[in-house]
Amino acid sequence: MVKRARLIYNPTSGREEMRRRLSDILQRLESHGLETSTHATTGEGDATLAAADAVDRGFDIIIAAGGDGTLNEVINGMAGKEHRPSLGILPLGTTNDFARALAIPRNWEAACDLIIAGHTKSIDIGKVGSKYFVNIVGGGSFTELTYEVPSKLKTMLGQLAYYMKGLEKLPRLKPIELHLKSDEVQLDEEVMLFLISNSNSVGGFEKLAPSASLSDGLFEVTVLLKCNLAEFIRIATLALRGEHLNDPRIVQFHSKRIEITSPDYVQLNFDGELGGILPCTVENLPDHLNIFVDPSGTSTYGGRGLFAAINKNLQS
Repeated sequence: MVKRARLIYNPTSGREEMRRRLSDILQRLESHGLETSTHATTGEGDATLAAADAVDRGFDIIIAAGGDGTLNEVINGMAGKEHRPSLGILPLGTTNDFARALAIPRNWEAACDLIIAGHTKSIDIGKVGSKYFVNIVGGGSFTELTYEVPSKLKTMLGQLAYYMKGLEKLPRLKPIELHLKSDEVQLDEEVMLFLISNSNSVGGFEKLAPSASLSDGLFEVTVLLKCNLAEFIRIATLALRGEHLNDPRIVQFHSKRIEITSPDYVQLNFDGELGGILPCTVENLPDHLNIFVDPSGTSTYGGRGLFAAINKNLQS
């Protein structure tokens, strides 16, 4: 049976690779029974409206093509609906943390083949007020990086743009006063940053929240307590190797619901985009979305070595 898919894509994502690959992607999907129409986003919030419209029009599949920002908008258009189609991801943006966490290939052909093969996994998502996220909510030093870098600079320089912005911000590091409450922990401290992670891939760090899971109904919460610049750099270096958890300035725990307030003005990062300001309450919604994934769990983010199940499906 032919299925109807709605491909929502950001034409400026990932050095505009999606714009160049669009006809090839459509041909690959159509040749394997997915009747696919498209929507090119035109600005902030447009992908959310397009996804909500696609749900209302009864599409069987929604495909988000771009980076984490595009994916976040698409999920915000779907998550509040009673009926939610399966979601495919083409990770063609500058940052693709969520795709990395699910081992969705960066290679566009391999990512299309995941959708064609049709195997889905139910995942948890997070909710803050009327907004949703799939990967992280964070605040404090450096969490502003992803939405402060101009889109033109990201298109030209890719990930390097974030490193440049990070170096620029280093001398201006300062703590915030934070009050955090969950069933497991109450924290009233000056902190450098906090991250509420739904997956183990955060800002390109795969070991920052090593035990975060997309299917356990919990977030992994990481808080870096107040420190000076030298200590910040030292702990960041440890985090690259996954050796930060035993540092006395790191607080880490798991919870399904976290209340956070601060007397300071603290912006929130939702999946790499500006998501509002504190205070907030973060809630976990278990098994809320179905995502197309590799059933063996061995597909690499780089797209090398597609798993046998897909090859068998395509050849049949």
